[in-house]
Amino acid sequence: MPAVGTVRTGGPRLAPIRRVCVFAGARPGVRSVYLEIAQAFGHLLVRCGLGLVYGGSGRGLMGAVASAVRLGGGQVIGIMPECLREREAANPHTAELRIVGSLHERKAHMAELADAVVALPGGFGTLDELFEALTWVQLGRHATRRVGLLNVDGYFDPLLAFVRHAVAEGFVPSSDADLLIARPDPAALLAELVVDGLPTVASVSRS
Repeated sequence: MPAVGTVRTGGPRLAPIRRVCVFAGARPGVRSVYLEIAQAFGHLLVRCGLGLVYGGSGRGLMGAVASAVRLGGGQVIGIMPECLREREAANPHTAELRIVGSLHERKAHMAELADAVVALPGGFGTLDELFEALTWVQLGRHATRRVGLLNVDGYFDPLLAFVRHAVAEGFVPSSDADLLIARPDPAALLAELVVDGLPTVASVSRS
């Protein structure tokens, strides 16, 4: 079984990084690069010995990430509200699919199960999940968690421009804006999320 790196902040040891929560669209987007990067990120999670927590759908980018992790032998936990079970097509290949009562419960369960958050391209639901997770970190509810943005082919450039605008207008402190780590490459993003800064991973090895 993969041994996961120990998380630390230069002081007391914190919990290990074991799972990454992925927010992503239940649609594939119009360009093939979105699915390709989603699959690549799933493969990367498996190579790093990290489990996946996601929204439970078998469609779109959500399904692509989950299938890549599952086919690679990694852990996949899907969390889906009953109201979206048919609309988002619950993934029959998810080894552990948990059905909850509401969208609020979905986000709460995903937060409890994961140690880091990464958003891939998606729509309103993805943005809602991303900013709620970011706000929890901002308020100290999950003080050690990193929030990453996989900026596939510049998809999130307008969003990042808005964040900079919010900082310039005095509504978001620059230190809070820095909590959101955006990178175009899956390996570079994951390396920064679990290796650099807060938290850091001392080692990632297999035993």
